[in-house]
Amino acid sequence: MAREDSETDNRRRRDSQTRHKHHKKKRSREHGSARPTSGSEGTSQGTAQRLSMNALAQLNEYNTRGIKQEPSREKERKPKRDRSRKPEYKAVDAEYDPPRRSRRASQSEGERNAPRKERRRKEGYRDGDGGYESRGYESRGYESNDREERRRRRRQRVVETEDEEDIPNEKGKKHRKKDRRVVSGAIVEEGRAIPAIRGGATSKHSSYDSYDSIAKEKASTGFEFKQYWGNRKKKRWIIAGVALVVLIIIIVVAVVVSKKNSSNNSDADKSNLSGVSEDSIPVAARGTYLDPFTWYDTTDLNVTYTNETVGDLPIMGLFTDWDDSKAANDKVPAIEKGWGDYSKTPARGVNLGGWLSLEPFITPSLFNYDSKLGIIDEWTLCNHLGAKTAASTLEKHYATFVTEQTFQEIQAAGLDHVRIPYSYWAVQTYDDDPYVFRTSWRYLLRGIEWARKYGLRVNLDLHGLPGSQNGWNHSGRQGLVNWLNGTNGDLNSQRSLDVHDRLTKFFAQDRYKNIITFYGLANEPRMVSLSADAVISWTTQAYNLVRKNGMTANIVFGDGFMGLANWQGKLTGMDGLVLDVHQYLIFNNDQIIYTHQKKVQYACDGWTQQTEQSMNTATGFGPTMFAEWSQADTDCTQYLTNVGWGNRWTGTYDSGNASTQALTPLCPTKDSSCTCDGANADPSQYSAAYKQFLKMFAEAQMVSFEKGWGWWYWTWDTESAPQWSYKKGLAAGILPATAYDKDFNCDSDVPDFSGLSETY
Repeated sequence: MAREDSETDNRRRRDSQTRHKHHKKKRSREHGSARPTSGSEGTSQGTAQRLSMNALAQLNEYNTRGIKQEPSREKERKPKRDRSRKPEYKAVDAEYDPPRRSRRASQSEGERNAPRKERRRKEGYRDGDGGYESRGYESRGYESNDREERRRRRRQRVVETEDEEDIPNEKGKKHRKKDRRVVSGAIVEEGRAIPAIRGGATSKHSSYDSYDSIAKEKASTGFEFKQYWGNRKKKRWIIAGVALVVLIIIIVVAVVVSKKNSSNNSDADKSNLSGVSEDSIPVAARGTYLDPFTWYDTTDLNVTYTNETVGDLPIMGLFTDWDDSKAANDKVPAIEKGWGDYSKTPARGVNLGGWLSLEPFITPSLFNYDSKLGIIDEWTLCNHLGAKTAASTLEKHYATFVTEQTFQEIQAAGLDHVRIPYSYWAVQTYDDDPYVFRTSWRYLLRGIEWARKYGLRVNLDLHGLPGSQNGWNHSGRQGLVNWLNGTNGDLNSQRSLDVHDRLTKFFAQDRYKNIITFYGLANEPRMVSLSADAVISWTTQAYNLVRKNGMTANIVFGDGFMGLANWQGKLTGMDGLVLDVHQYLIFNNDQIIYTHQKKVQYACDGWTQQTEQSMNTATGFGPTMFAEWSQADTDCTQYLTNVGWGNRWTGTYDSGNASTQALTPLCPTKDSSCTCDGANADPSQYSAAYKQFLKMFAEAQMVSFEKGWGWWYWTWDTESAPQWSYKKGLAAGILPATAYDKDFNCDSDVPDFSGLSETY
């Protein structure tokens, strides 16, 4: 801005000197000053350039006029609560000359002692770059275009704060030209400024703030004075920095998860997809169970897309050709030649339990959650995981828990049959079912093809039916038995028939006529809770349906724990219908207390007698098979009796049913010495006597069950239960190296196993 000429400046100085004396007295009277204002308090002192008395008098006269006009100004202003708040301070250049000028350049002690309300429109503040700005309004029309005069006024205000050392020099002022500062105006007056710079609001001084006074306030309050624009800019940088850090974390996590998924998929072979274009998959089928690009593992699966079905079930993954020329071993015929009479050549097989129908004791890792979550079966597990996670979790389990190597090892063990439990959701889901739909179907079909490759015949077992046929966890849902029972009993009865209708239309194809030799209707129907007549009636309907659809395999129904003798004369005249019995000592409170010697003796004598009785139609049903048994002599295995129910051996089996629970120890000694330590130990820690017992107990059962149509050990493998794993039993030496070559045949006395503890 242009400076005014020197003559104008001299005139103003003379006029100011005259008015200044009168103004000081008047201001003292108006504000009740306790003492007269000295000249030193109204002017600059020391080495700083002095503001002329004439100019100071003019400024004081202007401020006096401004104060007199204040009441009218207040009437024109709206109440503070009605005034809109400005969103932010306006940043201007340090050299910008704002239209609103200071109403005065000095302040007396009396003015400093004036009431705050009257004072607030006169006080200013000093911003972060050393400049000062008045807090008056634009209507206070006094302005000056003289840059030098404005410099003097700034120095004068510094003098009034009694801090002459903070007066900026020319070099410092030149540096400040590069900075920016905040124009306060009404914003500060309305209380929207930073507290540390709100005039006298947070300062013990009523004068204009200097750097020194602000520093003192900062030290006393802990508040660090910063420019608003600097704060805002810093906040933006902080926010940007935080966002960048979050982005980096997300990227790192994504990479780790990707690598983890890649690692998890390392066992999954998808090489046969390399020659297939994703464009060959119809848009409507992409991402569905028919899309091979969504399959966890495509090993030995036909990845050419097809939506063809048989019996309304997809043939996905199947190749056109098959080969039934293989035999499991030289003791049995090849698949294509037929098995013959099972009463003369009994089956020796194993279950693939816990694979397509989950069972907590087989894969406890899938159920290791806080007990408060109540995850006790496949239903609650899928509900907890949610559809997407359940689908990925279970498919990985399907693809890794049983592989082609499984069937190869089963064949090498001298076994000739596999029983494959699966559940109805491989075919259909209903209502609010949380189960993973249809995925297990593809693995079931591939499992049958792998069994074919190694000459192993298949026993298909529908392990879980709509509504649950027994209320146990391996049916899918633990709790009530709503199959043929309860409000939806009839509905679930028909749904089960519908499932079998679709299944048998599919498995009646020529490719399955030789390899599927047993077809199960319902695993372990709990006939102590169900009507025997209802079960028999449904079994009759299911048998007729299956045969009508062209199924030639033997049809299997469960004994329902009703006792073998009670099936004599029932379900007669049905060719190829076989009674399935599951023999365990450890789930019976009266038998688990047997000593080791008595357990082996009962397996040789008791079960042989029952088998022969059941096989004779004069005393029992007729054809009888034993599709589940194990060599475990306790029920100590984790989750074996349901998640959280304890065990009979140590007296912690709390089933909630007085007729079945065991709240006192039921090991042979029936006292507090009963422990699960020995039974749950690693096989490498078994004593020689314990290994002898376990192998003899297993072979005694094999001998007895071979008096019927054969046996299937439960189960091939487990995560941590060696007495329930044929694979682990072979490795531990507690099972015969080949199933058809046993060391013990119940033709000799059973030792007393002296030295072997009955309590573990």
